[in-house]
Amino acid sequence: MTAALVTTEARQAVRTVAPTTMAVRQPGMLTAVQDWPGRVGHWQVGVPPSGPMDDLSFRLGNRVLGNPEGAPGLESVASGPSVVFSAATVVCVTGAPAEVTVDGRAARQWEAVRVPAGAVLSIGRATGPGLRVYLLVAGGLDVPVFLGSAATFTLGRFGGHHGRFLAVGDELRVGPPPSAEGQVLPDGLVPAMTSSWDLAVTEGPHGAPEFFTRADMEQLFATRYEVHFNSDRTGVRLIGPKPRWARVDGGEAGLHPSNIHDTPYMVGALDFTGDTPILLGPDGPSLGGFVCPVTVAAADRWKLGQLKAGDTVRFVPVRARQVASPRSLGPTRRGNWSAVFSARGDGDDGVLARRAGQGGSPEVTYRRSGERAVLVEYGPMLLDLALRARVHALHQRLLSAGPPGLVELVPGIRSLQIQVDPEELPVPTLLARLAELEDDLADSGGMVLPSRTVSLPLSWDDPSAREAMERYRHGVRAEAPWLPWNIEFIRRINGLGSVEDVRETLFEASYLVLGLGDVYLGAPVATPTDPRHRLVTTKYNPARTWTPENAVGIGGAYLCVYGMEGPGGYQLVGRTVQMWNHRHPEPAGQFEPEAPWLLRFFDRISWYPVSAEELADLRADLAAGRGDGGVRIADGRFSLAEHQRFLDEHAESIAAFQLRQRAAFAEEREAWSAAGEFARDGQARA
Repeated sequence: MTAALVTTEARQAVRTVAPTTMAVRQPGMLTAVQDWPGRVGHWQVGVPPSGPMDDLSFRLGNRVLGNPEGAPGLESVASGPSVVFSAATVVCVTGAPAEVTVDGRAARQWEAVRVPAGAVLSIGRATGPGLRVYLLVAGGLDVPVFLGSAATFTLGRFGGHHGRFLAVGDELRVGPPPSAEGQVLPDGLVPAMTSSWDLAVTEGPHGAPEFFTRADMEQLFATRYEVHFNSDRTGVRLIGPKPRWARVDGGEAGLHPSNIHDTPYMVGALDFTGDTPILLGPDGPSLGGFVCPVTVAAADRWKLGQLKAGDTVRFVPVRARQVASPRSLGPTRRGNWSAVFSARGDGDDGVLARRAGQGGSPEVTYRRSGERAVLVEYGPMLLDLALRARVHALHQRLLSAGPPGLVELVPGIRSLQIQVDPEELPVPTLLARLAELEDDLADSGGMVLPSRTVSLPLSWDDPSAREAMERYRHGVRAEAPWLPWNIEFIRRINGLGSVEDVRETLFEASYLVLGLGDVYLGAPVATPTDPRHRLVTTKYNPARTWTPENAVGIGGAYLCVYGMEGPGGYQLVGRTVQMWNHRHPEPAGQFEPEAPWLLRFFDRISWYPVSAEELADLRADLAAGRGDGGVRIADGRFSLAEHQRFLDEHAESIAAFQLRQRAAFAEEREAWSAAGEFARDGQARA
């Protein structure tokens, strides 16, 4: 016997009931509150959008109930929750096929179902293809909004229900029932679940022939990749053939050819972290130093939420102008088609346009970053602070212009990602506007930027960093060139005489913050203003699966502070205090009242040494809202002209340092080649 479908009279009866609560009997697996489109507008400081990983199932469920498409609901992985409502409630269960019952009676998915007060709604294990199940409730879940969204980001410990997965005994409020009538969903709109997926992708931003060979791209489109078990909302790892690569290394950005200067990512980008391809999810990073040859079309990103270990994935190139709009929930979305049909992609390698350098302005490359974003890159693939200043100038001009349809602006080291709603601001229109702005931008060489000095405590070679190396050695790779000790590897690859030389260089340097959010939550990516302090390394391949919160690492020519626990690839040197105020909006230390992140673009970080025990006390005090965490901040400025005079004055010693560094780098690369490091298959191994 199935639970009765909801009539208009039943809906009206439900609307007369007082505010309702939902009690959790069993939480299911990794069940959390999400809303759509999630936390938009903070990508530039490393706050991911979160939201439902399968937005199509989520939004359709809300439509069935008459809710706004983005109303907060629950997402579960592989197994759903059991809940009890304090009053009669109307629900809709969508996503992967699963057994749904109301007090033991079978109920159908994709339909509005009335749950009486006190009845137990149970969602069992996913029974067929697909992975994630969604529970939508008439009126949506009434949870606090953080940075504009109710979506849960568990790694950041905010959003949803106390920033975490649900647990037994949790109680959530339900919003007032919607005034709009729901809809009966035609069978043709139910998303097709399968174990053999096709994903529509657009070319770019970083494809052939600059980064990948033509043969690599042919292989990419011809291969059915397997979904790795170590996948989650941050990204879906894939198993497949190793690229041949068009470059021998990443130059200043790192020893592996996948390494580039940190650049903004798109959700749905296929990110090659070394030789391992990862589809970036809605909880993924906003910045990173790896190439992405293709990007999943926004209308197809829902499929990432249903990929499970052992499924296969094929990438189908499509033309950017012909992809379905993610706004659509109707037949044009083609969610009920398991296959993607396409004659070909754009065939432009993801490069939309190029502009030659002229006068004092650098060359510009405009790259496709999905069909909804353009990545503007300045100059050659080198670390040049004048290029970062140029990025800043364009960023500020776009902020002041504020054209309708602009969604996000995310600066990288030498790039600016511009996300748009193409229905309001088509990409060709954006490109024309960018060309006009480029003509008006002043020479960045004369720019003077606000630049605070931020002094931070650093526990050198902190025990937590050593623990991360040991976990990697036992769980990912037993042997690697950077093991057993990252700091010794940094010494060797930079041609320094001793580990103490590494330590002295780090504490003498002044690090200019070029990006925020690498990795996550306002975490800085920074480089020394003095090139003689720029320690160059390569990144882990494959990446670590665990990094302690606020670990300090070096990758390429950059230093970063990890904003939270999670994966990572930088070589670790120690640990510092929090970059993110988890008490926000309550005050803590030197954090500003209006923002939970500590740093700003172009701050200059300097370090002073503390013991591991002293750091633990500083971190505990800051987490509790006591003291300043040992953070000292002074206002200042950074002049590009003065910096250039410094470079000219010390050109000889800088050149000597870089010559020694390049020789050590080349020697390390030869050692890797002789040891077969470049011939590895790129897959994680014990």
